[in-house]
Amino acid sequence: MHKGAIFSSFYLPPVEYFSQLKAHNDQIIVEGCEHYKKQTFRSRATIHSPQGKLDLIIPVLKGANLQTDIRDVKISYDFDWQRLHWQSIQTAYRRSAYFEFYEDDFKVFYTRKWEFLFDYNIELLDFLIRNLKLNLSYTFSASYEDNYDDLDDYRDSIHPKKAPIPEFKPYFQVFDDRNGFIPNLTVVDLLFNQGPQSSSYL
Repeated sequence: MHKGAIFSSFYLPPVEYFSQLKAHNDQIIVEGCEHYKKQTFRSRATIHSPQGKLDLIIPVLKGANLQTDIRDVKISYDFDWQRLHWQSIQTAYRRSAYFEFYEDDFKVFYTRKWEFLFDYNIELLDFLIRNLKLNLSYTFSASYEDNYDDLDDYRDSIHPKKAPIPEFKPYFQVFDDRNGFIPNLTVVDLLFNQGPQSSSYL
């Protein structure tokens, strides 16, 4: 039996996140009691645009800070970020092999409005687990702990400013002819380009 692991709830998490989920499928805990952290994957994702890496950031209502519980962080709709994100995703992946296959179900996340960031991230996580055909389940943490002796902790190790732990074999990306292969982007980059082969890649 593998050691279990704890993860934060991320927006369209990177490939590394799902690689580690799959490696720890005996016991997966999603952190539901932490404080919100800015400039992390909790509210941002990175796609492969025609110009290279592009960060998609979900705006949150003012007042969300280091003392705000993650479940209490509300999404801001002061500007139409959903339309902007969806347009960027379409530009990046409309020519990928499998985008049309997932498009209708995925588009719901950019037309329907969620009040809380945590709820939005969790519904996206469920969508991604299902479409990546990963046979795993998770539970939520009951309280916040700084450290776990019996779990691998990925809450802060998977971070936009930190290099991923595993090395990633290249797979076809739409714009790799101009930008080269970019590793560890949002897992939808893998899903839209590799489709049913994504699980094997992970």
